[in-house]
Amino acid sequence: MNYPSGIKKKCMILKSHANRGMGLEFELNETNKFYLNENIANVHKKPTPITISRVDFKSRVDAVIKEAYFKTPSTTDYNGVYKGKYIDFEAKETSNLSYFPLANIHKHQIEHIKSVISHGGIGFIIVRFTKLDETYYLDGSNLVEFVESKIRKSIPLSYFREKGFILKTNINPYIDYLKVIDSIYFKGGNV
Repeated sequence: MNYPSGIKKKCMILKSHANRGMGLEFELNETNKFYLNENIANVHKKPTPITISRVDFKSRVDAVIKEAYFKTPSTTDYNGVYKGKYIDFEAKETSNLSYFPLANIHKHQIEHIKSVISHGGIGFIIVRFTKLDETYYLDGSNLVEFVESKIRKSIPLSYFREKGFILKTNINPYIDYLKVIDSIYFKGGNV
């Protein structure tokens, strides 16, 4: 990176398998903070339920978790309330150019979204195609319909384009997924 005074600095972007999806997750977390601060909605990322089984106490203040395991399979990434309706969704990223592998979303997560819908809540997924820089909202009913048809082991990009809604990146909020929810469930928004 070149600075005005002629100083050159290198910017290094660290990418690892463990940090996949952090761009989308960061943007959704910031979006949800905006919704909360503006009193629009109350949506939060759910913590992953783990049980710690071994801790290394190097000193009184420096404890390091050495071993942990998942207590129960997690449901979805986010949940909350918007206009009196419960909302629940999963956020995923894929580097594929033309499809989203169903292996990226667990069967129990799909069942959870199906259950949310059956109880009157709003369930959906947000998928970012990273190489295309396209992010889609796909309603849970469309997700369940596709999965139960057992046509393919992946959802083609064309399905997202046909049944889903493209989510543009903005400044505030970053990803205004509530605009889509308004257009589907409250008939008050234009997408």
